Amino acid sequence: MSNAYFKVPTPVNEPVYDYAPGTPERKALKDKLAELQSQEIEVPLIIGGKEIFTGRTAEMRTPHNHKIKLGVYHKATAKEVQMAIDAALEARKAWAEMPWEDRVAIFLKAADLLAGPWRYTLNAATMLGQSKTAYQSEIDAVAELVDFWRFNTYYMARLMEEQPYSPRGFWNRMEYRPLEGFIFAVTPFNFTSIAGNLPTAPAIVGNVALWKPASSAVYSAYFIMKLLQEAGLPDGVINFIPGSGAQVGDPVLESEHLAGIHFTGSTNTFQAMWRKVGENIHKMKYYPRIVGETGGKDFIFVHPSAKIKPLVVATIRGAFEYQGQKCSAASRMYIPESLWPEFKEMYIEEVKKIKMGEPTDFRNFMTAIIDRGAFETITSYIDYAQKSDEAEIITGGKYDDSKGFFIEPTTIVTTNPRFKTMEEEIFGPVLTIYVYKDEQFEETLELCDNTSPYGLTGAIWAQDRQALRIMSDKLRNAAGNFYINDKPTAAVVGQQPFGGARASGTNDKAGSYLNMIRWMNVRSIKETMVPPEDWTYPFMGDK
Repeated sequence: MSNAYFKVPTPVNEPVYDYAPGTPERKALKDKLAELQSQEIEVPLIIGGKEIFTGRTAEMRTPHNHKIKLGVYHKATAKEVQMAIDAALEARKAWAEMPWEDRVAIFLKAADLLAGPWRYTLNAATMLGQSKTAYQSEIDAVAELVDFWRFNTYYMARLMEEQPYSPRGFWNRMEYRPLEGFIFAVTPFNFTSIAGNLPTAPAIVGNVALWKPASSAVYSAYFIMKLLQEAGLPDGVINFIPGSGAQVGDPVLESEHLAGIHFTGSTNTFQAMWRKVGENIHKMKYYPRIVGETGGKDFIFVHPSAKIKPLVVATIRGAFEYQGQKCSAASRMYIPESLWPEFKEMYIEEVKKIKMGEPTDFRNFMTAIIDRGAFETITSYIDYAQKSDEAEIITGGKYDDSKGFFIEPTTIVTTNPRFKTMEEEIFGPVLTIYVYKDEQFEETLELCDNTSPYGLTGAIWAQDRQALRIMSDKLRNAAGNFYINDKPTAAVVGQQPFGGARASGTNDKAGSYLNMIRWMNVRSIKETMVPPEDWTYPFMGDK
């Protein structure tokens, strides 16, 4: 029993290394890349702290070079899912009762391990397994995940400080408990930080979790799991169960012990999971907390007063960093006729300078698409635009899968604001631009707001303050993360809590207290110091 009030250290964002030529961190990362590429690993399930080898395996290869095999991973079936549920519920008995400061200590240690001795391992694993450049991987796999662990522990402690008023004679208080049952964490391929955050955010407040990583990102996820074990996470608190969506998801979503879902992925998958929960709700012990971030059709909207050069930079970075494989990536753009000629000329010249290739060559700005399924989906949109008389491709348009899944940074200009690539999420390096008449500024804002079912991120550009005010008001519901004179990507934990509404998710803001409170159950406690000894009330004293 602790006889003190403990304060979690006030977090600051983890510094991001730039890996410039000649720096020691550049050499350390290059060495780790060479080390990981020189060996193949076998990734098991980890259930109750034990490694499980199911014999049902799949290969892990780099997206940028089909010949580089990183190893194999074992896939879970319904049998292993039940084992994981049992292990989680058993672990919960001790984990939920562990003093909060001890849970905090584990995740602060994990943060320091990642910022220190594990830094280059997670960075290199993400570069190889998910084809991220050194800088994009550093931001994601290191800095953001460190931030999640440091900020989330801090937010939990701050939430527990929130207590009710107590009049004289009573002591009112609130106790913050974990949910009963287990949390199902389903994580995406594109952000290692999200993969690490989705199972651990609920665990920080005392929950237990089943973690299904994306099949195309098992490699880096496994290293996170090993790091957490080194940090002292008790067996069974997080159970690592890679596998196919149906083999893992169906038995989980049918369990009466499901207490919550923490999800990042496609809109269709999220809706299917929600539907499955609804079908089984009559036999569940709890109403599961469902937290999800799904897709986006993120916009850049430009006013005639905008500056061209920084707009070009923001557009290229927003649309093409990590090959556009971000739910926040710029995917559609609205620009006025008066700026279009100058913007177009400068933009095309800058896009021509983009180098694309393997992430181990640090000169490359872009690398490969994650897998064949994504490659075929993205290129189908490019093919569609090439055949349409409503569209013109002004950059890119070519692709090649002979060595890796490479797609050029592609820009489509359309005369139809409802063109297919203006409305549908592509999740690749494809930006579609619609040029509007300057006098139709406000009408085009309406168009931007209602063209897409999503509401994740968006950016507005103007020097005119009144124009910025109009744009911000008109697009109030179009984006949960809104940027002014910036690209619509790169939210930072503690600075821009992330999440969108509409078809983009539940907007529970990862990287803030708003997400943490979703994994807590609150018990209100009233203690009466001197209970009454007479059941009657004064008003009863006379007829």
